[in-house]
Amino acid sequence: MKQHILIADSGSTKTEWDLDGLRIKTQGINPFHQDDDTIRAILCDELLPQLYSHCSVSEFSSLKVSFYGSGVRPELEEKIVRLLSEAFPEAKQIDAHSDLLGAAIALCGHSEGIACILGTGANSCLFDGQRIVKNTPPMGYVLGDEGSGAVLGIRFLNALYKDRLPHTILSDFEAYIGMNLAQVVDRVYRQPLANRWLASLSEFIHAHVDEPLIEALVVENFRDFLRYNVDPYGRRDLPVSALGSIAYYYQSQFLEALKSEGYTVGKILRGPLDGLVRQTV
Repeated sequence: MKQHILIADSGSTKTEWDLDGLRIKTQGINPFHQDDDTIRAILCDELLPQLYSHCSVSEFSSLKVSFYGSGVRPELEEKIVRLLSEAFPEAKQIDAHSDLLGAAIALCGHSEGIACILGTGANSCLFDGQRIVKNTPPMGYVLGDEGSGAVLGIRFLNALYKDRLPHTILSDFEAYIGMNLAQVVDRVYRQPLANRWLASLSEFIHAHVDEPLIEALVVENFRDFLRYNVDPYGRRDLPVSALGSIAYYYQSQFLEALKSEGYTVGKILRGPLDGLVRQTV
């Protein structure tokens, strides 16, 4: 009997699933933020109905499930495995790992390398081809997260309102966002999910990245990421690969930062799922 492989790439917002080429989306699954009942409901009410519409229940008896997600710390792997086992009681194998390991596998395959996630947040690791051997703690957008979309948003707003960017950019931005300085400060300090809102400013920043001062902000954000997060690995001999929206849409600026800091580039991907499928099949 053919073995079927279900692979998940999960963030806090959405989870993308691949079953032998069939792509399915559900809500995000994060075991750090969600309790058992919430995750169980996503699996039973969203995932399984979509799978059953394409597959028979008997096919799951040869199923292998590999789940890679944010919030899957070592102590929470068992929680995800247990809940997936409830959803797929006949599965032959179920495992759960961090999104960072998923990124490393997708980017590096079975080769040694430095793998990075550059999206709303940022993370990196030194990968030996099988496991993560070193990880600089990113520490979140308040204490760290250099290279991320959230920090890019912070640096852009700082430059914008401290008169380091052209006044035409300021007027265009306030028309785009529908806010003035007081409202921006209120949105960041008083409203929920400030990191996501800050990262969402990347759309405006990217549309104006031809402005030299804005491009310099983007490059410097990446250079700080390399200095503070990648340099500690002490492996300038290895290529640096990255995935995530910030790495993907600012590829030329990321390449410039890599060159300036003495690194070579490996792969740059929008997301990990295609790479995970190639490495797993």
